[in-house]
Amino acid sequence: MHQKLSTYLKSTYGEKIYRLSLTSGCSCPNRDGSIIMPGGEKSFGGCTFCSEGGSGDFAVPVRSVNISDMNDELLKAREKIKAKTNATRFIAYFQSFTNTYGDVNRLKELYSAVIQRDDIVILSLGTRPDCIGSDVLAMLKELNKIKPVWVELGLQTIHEKSAIAFNRGYDLAVFEDAYKRLKEAGITTIVHVILGLFGETKEDMLETIRYLAHLSPVLDGIKLQNLQLLKGTQLYRQYLEMETKDRPHFMDMEEYTDLVAQCIALLPEKTVIHRMTGDGPRKLLVEPLWSLDKKRVLNMLTKKCAGILE
Repeated sequence: MHQKLSTYLKSTYGEKIYRLSLTSGCSCPNRDGSIIMPGGEKSFGGCTFCSEGGSGDFAVPVRSVNISDMNDELLKAREKIKAKTNATRFIAYFQSFTNTYGDVNRLKELYSAVIQRDDIVILSLGTRPDCIGSDVLAMLKELNKIKPVWVELGLQTIHEKSAIAFNRGYDLAVFEDAYKRLKEAGITTIVHVILGLFGETKEDMLETIRYLAHLSPVLDGIKLQNLQLLKGTQLYRQYLEMETKDRPHFMDMEEYTDLVAQCIALLPEKTVIHRMTGDGPRKLLVEPLWSLDKKRVLNMLTKKCAGILE
């Protein structure tokens, strides 16, 4: 049986652990011109599906962040959750933008202050494989001696044609190198995959999952989500420019949940399932609107994954 994240956390810590969505103040090399694209031009647009919030629209806005700011953000995020639950321990989750990109000394100071808090049990950092330099890896190893550090890599797909189309900015070899070095350093590594990228067939998506299923060492965790078309993104502008008859198909709930069940069945049982669906901001989401009914989606996923998922 495969474990959902909630099951894994409860069995590990003896209670439900909640995530605090935070921001490190980092930007992204795919937005500030640091990445040179195949044609020689600098990349300022980021991934085409990425919103202004850097795929972290529920986190606090991006700005310069110091330890004092972080303490305030932690308090606000913690109190918001505690108002609904009796939670006492949390994951410090830095989701938006690229949280290993920038001044490593600043990041080390910031993350050290967070991970040493009594109410934080895990530090989780969303980032890109091309932002795991030797200095970053040394920082992660040092932090991991204090408490577990999770690194979440935004791969999305193994197919280069798709990666070029959504402006990912690195090739698969970069992911493979970062994954190898993270695992050698003893860092828990989670990979993000988007199902339904424009131009990808069902078989293309399953090929990405099969590739991840055969990684060595075994992949620690995976986040699956449907492609979300959000207002204001480059992807949305591309979509509007297409003739109606040429616009790509968005899977309906039945198709998507069937596919997720197939994906999970392909993965090793040691790979923890961190996410099975996404729920973009209601005010921005254009497609698929069914994903807004997260309870219904999760109920259907539970039914479809019966027998393979705890």
